[in-house]
Amino acid sequence: MSLLGPVEVRALAEKLGIRPTKKLGQNFVIDGGTVRRIVRVAEVTRDDVVIEIGPGLGSLTLALLPEVARVVAVEIDPVLAAQLPVTVAEMDPEHADRLSVVHADALKVTPDDLRADRGDHAESADRRGADADDLPALPDLPDLPTALVANLPYNVSVPVLLHLLEILPSLRRGLVMVQSEVADRLAAPPGSRIYGVPSVKAAWYADVRRAGPVGRNVFWPAPNVDSGLVSLVRRDPPETSATREEVFAVVDAAFAQRRKTLRAALASWAGTPAAAEQALVQAGVQPSARGEQLGVADFARIAENRPRHR
Repeated sequence: MSLLGPVEVRALAEKLGIRPTKKLGQNFVIDGGTVRRIVRVAEVTRDDVVIEIGPGLGSLTLALLPEVARVVAVEIDPVLAAQLPVTVAEMDPEHADRLSVVHADALKVTPDDLRADRGDHAESADRRGADADDLPALPDLPDLPTALVANLPYNVSVPVLLHLLEILPSLRRGLVMVQSEVADRLAAPPGSRIYGVPSVKAAWYADVRRAGPVGRNVFWPAPNVDSGLVSLVRRDPPETSATREEVFAVVDAAFAQRRKTLRAALASWAGTPAAAEQALVQAGVQPSARGEQLGVADFARIAENRPRHR
């Protein structure tokens, strides 16, 4: 397996005239051991179509391609998006036909943007100087990604993660690298000091846990924060008559003023403090409780009991 090391990453960046920017959350992984570890911990298989967000210069992409059926890489930077297929064709021509690159903002990407495109197979042949008719047939692939494996841009990691979990019910598992503090929050259980909106919303979609730390020296440039891996395994949301939007509205209100009791924090949401108390009692939740004490199923019950007439 050919991977990008520190020398190759810096040479590619210089060739492309790229200086990593904080605005795009660009910190390129330069350690082969780290990307191998990510692929191993992600537990992806040859049957998976993986979506990778922010592939950058391709460090993780190159580690994924030999192990999965397909990688759909979503890159917002036009220069990086154009270069990635070239890098893969040069460093791993055997698996270049497994790569699709989508030049898009991950916060706005849609399922239609991510569907498996057989046309990429022929494009890969062109890049390698081969005849598309001589390429082996692609296996039957899932229409949409089944796994998320990514070094997420740290400045938008939670919104991107929640967006993808919402638009892609096909995602059955994920392993993402995020800022260590964000990893802690995503995986925090009810009652924890750092449990909050990201914890509850992620739990709507999946079982979430920390999957290990990542050192700063595996990146170029080295970030000024620690990083961590977060593992997600899809599960059904709580059984409820409330919609996801209705449940998330309760979550947002409950944590908008963390020090307040739910009776006070949900007053605006319910219409009055008395209406909030009524909804809480009907949901089996103490009005004096605070948001950080509740699990996602509790918030779903509260949403079900919102007063319909104010």
